[in-house]
Amino acid sequence: MSFLEAIKTRARNNKKTIVLPETTDLRTLRAAHTVLQEELAHVILIGNKEEINSKAKELDLAAAEIVDPQTFEEMEQYIEALVELRKNKGMTYDKAKELLYNDPLFLGVMMVKQNKADGMVAGAVNSTANVLRPSLQILKTAPNTKLVSAFFVMVVPDCEMGSNGTFVFSDAGLNQNPTAEELAAIAQSSAISFKQLVGTEPIVAMLSHSTYGSSKHADVDKVVEATKLAKEMSPDLKLDGELQLDAAIVKEVGQAKAPGSEVAGNANVLIFPDLDAGNIGYKLVQRLAKAEAYGPITQGIAKPVNDLSRGCSAEDIVGVVAITAVQAQ
Repeated sequence: MSFLEAIKTRARNNKKTIVLPETTDLRTLRAAHTVLQEELAHVILIGNKEEINSKAKELDLAAAEIVDPQTFEEMEQYIEALVELRKNKGMTYDKAKELLYNDPLFLGVMMVKQNKADGMVAGAVNSTANVLRPSLQILKTAPNTKLVSAFFVMVVPDCEMGSNGTFVFSDAGLNQNPTAEELAAIAQSSAISFKQLVGTEPIVAMLSHSTYGSSKHADVDKVVEATKLAKEMSPDLKLDGELQLDAAIVKEVGQAKAPGSEVAGNANVLIFPDLDAGNIGYKLVQRLAKAEAYGPITQGIAKPVNDLSRGCSAEDIVGVVAITAVQAQ
């Protein structure tokens, strides 16, 4: 069974409610149709029912709950809740009312906050900043998590490395140049995400252009310090660094360059030193190894909210909805 089919099976077996706020986009409506047909999740669509059904045409959205901000019976309760959540940041009743009536992203996140939905998927027509802003303002970070980051699940065909060819690449979507402390937090979150989604033990490599001091540079020092901090944060986690990519995933190279390391040659969670390395790395593997790339998947928010690429397909949205549903379990 493929990674995505396994995720879909888990989503079906414990159905969650996912809100899709971008209903002016036909890809979103097509994805909602498929999610409902495959029984992956309960779906909430935000928008005017007549406009949604007119755009959907032959799509079957009968099982979706459509919430129109103009007629939503719980809107007053939501406005008051948002004012209470953000009053120390200057939130007023009028501002909260404007946001919830006019910005489906804020209303969607408030549905997650108020437990009407278990997660949200957006980004087909909105920027990452717009998707994450209400998430961070309303849901905030998860307990014991210092920052939000983004990862890709990479599934490499005909590959014995990683977990039968499956890896987490992190951060490959959000944090431009993380500090040592932030890298350590990314490593900790990524290990949890790997266990949650892939289901096997995470083995975490802190990547660098150096292995065990083979090169001297401030960039190497950052990874060395991040490794030290991550081990202090999660002493039971299999984690090591600094490691070059080949030392991290190729057994023979790992044994030669980092003898005695239980991570070297066995890693399935790869922590990149910055966003340039992570983004280039995942795209190289996706294009040259013809790997399946699922993401960017957000981690570190108190409840799951995932951001889509604006170039995504309806099928991509379906996959992210299934992943978000499993994160919500």
